[in-house]
Amino acid sequence: MIRRLLTGIAVLWAAATTAYVALLLAPGDTIDILIGDGADTPEIRARIVAEWGLDRPEVIQYLSYLWRLLHGDLGRSYQLQLGVGDILATQVGPTAQLTLAAAAVGVTLAGVIAVATAGRGRWLRGTASAAELVSVSVPPFLIGLVLLSVFSFTLGWFPVSGASGAQALVLPALALGLPIAGVLGQVLRGGLERALEQPFAVTARARGLTERMLVARHALRHALIPAVTLAGWFTGTLLGGAVITEILFGRPGLGQVAMQAVTGRDMPVVMAVVLMSAIVYVVISTLLDLAYRAIDPRIGG
Repeated sequence: MIRRLLTGIAVLWAAATTAYVALLLAPGDTIDILIGDGADTPEIRARIVAEWGLDRPEVIQYLSYLWRLLHGDLGRSYQLQLGVGDILATQVGPTAQLTLAAAAVGVTLAGVIAVATAGRGRWLRGTASAAELVSVSVPPFLIGLVLLSVFSFTLGWFPVSGASGAQALVLPALALGLPIAGVLGQVLRGGLERALEQPFAVTARARGLTERMLVARHALRHALIPAVTLAGWFTGTLLGGAVITEILFGRPGLGQVAMQAVTGRDMPVVMAVVLMSAIVYVVISTLLDLAYRAIDPRIGG
């Protein structure tokens, strides 16, 4: 865990440094870049120089930037005239709600399909594989358009846009979660089928354990290990897909903030979103290590 902690710190430092270097390498004056499309007045320029230490040596500027980050100061959006931390804090909730719901959809569907089809007839496995292949191949925004056309425009079961109520969460979570279910389902089913051929499975059957109990008590645990290794891809898919999904369904969240910051050249917000993505990755990676140990304690040794 100490090694994981040091690795996580290194990743966060690399993300923060990369964002800072991108700011320095961007064409144009640093003050102009930080202002972006916002109001440009002598008072704002003087404030930027003071906050970013642009009148001091470059090394001091960089160290001051890291020092502010360590104290939770993500800077200020000079377009919106608000603290970046305040901007992100108001949008974290909707994005967390969407990503958790999508993760729940993906994991649940993958688990159900894998358990229902592992070791069964060829036609059943083939049908499941075809459905998984389609869900993986079709991008989330196209899945979202189909869901909107059928369930919102035609049937009127769910709202077209917004984030008010549980109904508004169903279609975005499905659009973001189905590709995850496709990949996880394939990996879980393959892991289950390999586990059911192992000697421990033969012994368990000889002792009278039913196939369902064998899968639930033993095989599923072995199949989870390769599935857990997809956590990095899982996290990237959720973070990247949330941007398009929130825009498509008109939901508030970090995706909307990131898109508006990029199009409006709001560099402080862009830098903060990069750093927040790195934090999420580090947290997920740490939880992944803990999950490995919970699934198979031998890994901890």
